Amino acid sequence: MAVAESIKGIQDAGVIACTKHYILNEQEHFRQGGNQPGGNVSEASSSNIDDVTLHELYLWPFADAVRAGTGSIMCSYNQINNSYACQNSYLNNYILKGELGFQGFIMSDWAAQHAGVASALAGLDMTMPGDEGFDSGNSFWGANLTIAVLNGTVPEWRIDDMAVRIVTAWYLVGRDTRAVPVNFDSWTLDTYGYRNYVAQEGYGLINQHVDVRADHAGRIRTSAAMGTVLLKNNNSALPLTGHERFTAIFGDDAGQNRLGPNGCSDRGCDLGTLAMGWGSGTANFPYLVTPTEGISNVVLANGGEVQAMTDNYNLGVQASLARQASVCLVFANADAGEGYITVDNNVGDRNNLTLWGNGDRMIMNVAANCNNTIVVMHTVGAVLVTDWYQHPNITGIIWAGLPGQESGNAIADILYGKMNPGGKLPFTFGRNRSDYGTDLLYMPNAGMSAPQIQFTEGPFIDYRTFDKFNRTPIYEFGYGLSYTNFTYSNLRIQNHGIPAYRPTTGMTAPAPVLGTPGNASAAVFPAGFHQVPLYIYPYINSTDLRASSGDPMYGIGPNASVPMNSQNGNAQPRIPAGGGPGGNPQLYDVLFTVNCTVTNTGRVTGDDVPQLYINLGGPNDAVVALRGFDRLTIAPNASATFSADVTRRDISNWDTVSQNWFISHYPKTAYIGSSSRKLALKGPLLVGTSLGR
Repeated sequence: MAVAESIKGIQDAGVIACTKHYILNEQEHFRQGGNQPGGNVSEASSSNIDDVTLHELYLWPFADAVRAGTGSIMCSYNQINNSYACQNSYLNNYILKGELGFQGFIMSDWAAQHAGVASALAGLDMTMPGDEGFDSGNSFWGANLTIAVLNGTVPEWRIDDMAVRIVTAWYLVGRDTRAVPVNFDSWTLDTYGYRNYVAQEGYGLINQHVDVRADHAGRIRTSAAMGTVLLKNNNSALPLTGHERFTAIFGDDAGQNRLGPNGCSDRGCDLGTLAMGWGSGTANFPYLVTPTEGISNVVLANGGEVQAMTDNYNLGVQASLARQASVCLVFANADAGEGYITVDNNVGDRNNLTLWGNGDRMIMNVAANCNNTIVVMHTVGAVLVTDWYQHPNITGIIWAGLPGQESGNAIADILYGKMNPGGKLPFTFGRNRSDYGTDLLYMPNAGMSAPQIQFTEGPFIDYRTFDKFNRTPIYEFGYGLSYTNFTYSNLRIQNHGIPAYRPTTGMTAPAPVLGTPGNASAAVFPAGFHQVPLYIYPYINSTDLRASSGDPMYGIGPNASVPMNSQNGNAQPRIPAGGGPGGNPQLYDVLFTVNCTVTNTGRVTGDDVPQLYINLGGPNDAVVALRGFDRLTIAPNASATFSADVTRRDISNWDTVSQNWFISHYPKTAYIGSSSRKLALKGPLLVGTSLGR
């Protein structure tokens, strides 16, 4: 659901959305081969998974993305069942382009391409950045792809298909009518420099520093506050009044990065408050309001006293300050990011689930000396709070995620009641690391060969694992408190009586051929052509294809890396589970509509997020699986209606024999509640035999 709305927003602005990473890039360790922390491996890791788990869990977001019209999808670095994602014909051609009906282009992650012809025939449409290794100037494609088309290894229809898919996405978002000249450079912030940055050619104006922020600051502040989750609020300790006599702020996470908010390349450090993880997908902060600044502004405006102590390790000073304070606000964090950056020995993935920088000990030290301690956590995911969450002096706990540039103002809005918290946890806080049932692979397990990551847990991740093994979490998936209270009543389930499911049948049209390969002489570099160093061109050096390739194995023996049937452009049988964007269109038929009444029984206006869960009834199904939610703003003593549609896909399982979806004979139950463990209402989904069991 979230990916679909993001795609619509991006592409409505005239930008091609790129959904990634396809697929099973579930850890950063060993996503690429080579010498790296943990061991030297020859190839990237392989995520090994069964057909049911692939379809019932990991493929869903990509089906939603395709249905939403994403223009591009990026294939990942890792292998899947020991075949690289960017040249896995089954996943790219059969599943993504066939079963899910994806009409856009597949692009590689940067340097995730491992072969030329094989990747082209397996469905890759665009290689990024073009060369096989950064700044090498050598490419699996470029001239090699031209040669492959000229000698017939890559059919003309396949190269036409690549071009059509790329240009289709360009037209889809309106680039033909909404084109804006490039006014910035990706590689430097300098105003003047080389347009061809690596080649050092074309000096001139490269960054115009156009301010495009508009009202973004206010939106970021509101969004950050709306995503904040209140986990504990003993005796209504929150919201604060702003008139507390002495407010003490603790933790490096409350203050500035001493190097500045952008002092670490790609945010690759954990200094100061954590507002963004690290990696190549980050952006520079125009500014970063720290929690100390946001809170101090409120306290000082009310004539109070405030002091900040941002050394996590000086327990003596912490204790002394805590004993003086009326309220103690302790900030701690846990960071993570992309695997090419290592922070404090964390290679992209976190080494553990504890708070960083002595955070847990600081929290317990402050709480031991202050009977009104509020803990605020900025973390990339779940952390272990087992040692201190029940401390009697810890009156409030907040998870604030990664809030962005307005971090300090957003947390102040929550702490002082300008906004009522309505966020819900997107993961479970467990009591022990082992409660989660599965872990990352931190050390190679196949010698120097590709590490093998076995997805033996099936679809049972996060709350589904806790439910399956009856493990009690500290704070469950979907949990979150408010400064008011809500009740649920009047469950209503409407059955729409939709006809039976029918597999897609028939044949596709043959692959269209839009041109002819021509002859080699037309593909030779034009006379006098200036080649920018390290750029990748489609031209070849001579009409002798063998000589132009420079490959000593050119034309020798059968090409075992050519995917089966990938050179066949004839009409093909349609895939039963396919037929439209996101799969068979009947998967999205609305079978039921579930409604209930949500009432605010408190004294202030607040947001609630009612959640719909479904039990499919089978022995291998989750106890409950989230199938819908909404955010409702409700005034005191008022009510609102929560409504969620249940589609055929929502109550279907994957059958490996028929390679299609089916609805099992087990009874189905719908639940509505405020979290995965607080389900106030339930009712049967009466599925008739007409639905194609």
